[in-house]
Amino acid sequence: MLSASSLRSFSLQRSRVFVRLRSPTKPILSRAAPAAAEEMDSQSPSCVLVLAGKSSAETEIAKTLKSNNALKLPDNSEVRFFVHPEIQRPPSEEPFQIDLFLKSLSTNQFGRFFIWSPRLPSTHDVVSHNFCELPIGAVCAADIQSKGRGRSKNVWESPIGCLLFSFTIQMDDGKIVPLLQYVISLAITEAIKEICDKNGLPYLDVRIKWPNDLYLNGLKVGGILCTSTYKSKKFNVSAGIGLNVDNEKPTVCLNAVLRETSVASYKFTREDILAAFFNKFETLYNLFIHQGFQALEELYYKTWLHSGQRVIVQEKNGEQVVENVVSIQV
Repeated sequence: MLSASSLRSFSLQRSRVFVRLRSPTKPILSRAAPAAAEEMDSQSPSCVLVLAGKSSAETEIAKTLKSNNALKLPDNSEVRFFVHPEIQRPPSEEPFQIDLFLKSLSTNQFGRFFIWSPRLPSTHDVVSHNFCELPIGAVCAADIQSKGRGRSKNVWESPIGCLLFSFTIQMDDGKIVPLLQYVISLAITEAIKEICDKNGLPYLDVRIKWPNDLYLNGLKVGGILCTSTYKSKKFNVSAGIGLNVDNEKPTVCLNAVLRETSVASYKFTREDILAAFFNKFETLYNLFIHQGFQALEELYYKTWLHSGQRVIVQEKNGEQVVENVVSIQV
């Protein structure tokens, strides 16, 4: 039998495993948005980053980063900066509604400095490459992602209809860094629960598949990728999330399942989910840092897929690999 405590130990040993950062959707890059304002012509080879802040202090950070051209892409391609709300006609078919997101955000740190782009190679690369330039808790979101990062250096394309974002976290204790992905997974599932409760909707049973996939109706609907570097006695963590909100094929998305279970006209939006996520994450993260993962353990195990499952655990004994079949009991 694999107990909760032994599973935590097993998780720590396997913490270097990464999952695919994106929703399980077929690339539909032909749906890329047409040009909007002349200054945002889609034919331009440059990357567009729109910077925004929840408060005047974060807005000033945005203005400083723009004036200094401080944010770079890993390939050193040209970046064109705008400070929200400079853009009158967003260069996107379905632009992220920055004002709606910031209005719904109630955090003290996470999500308050926001970067949006209509198209990026990878949101994860933006925050990890510019970690030291950004305030802790800064988030980058994109409508389309062409080179999303995943497990084993997999590269993914993500179309419009996915919530794609990455954000920054800084931690002191390296021993608990591997558990952060579980807190993030839990914050997503709790955010979706809260949105359903708030709008009188039937609960969508989004589940956590260890170590960091999200499943709905037995199919993958999202995933998490966390990477970290160590600098000045701090662990700089870049966390990336992909969640399929609106793409019905080839597998499953939140709004398709919602239509099947509810007569309400409500649709999940990226803005609502992102704000609800950070509102939940900040609360859960503070519990995690001050009380340890045990404060979240019961809720986590209510949300994951694996209770009662039989799995094979591999252990190395000298030169031999021994496989044991165990049953997960939590």
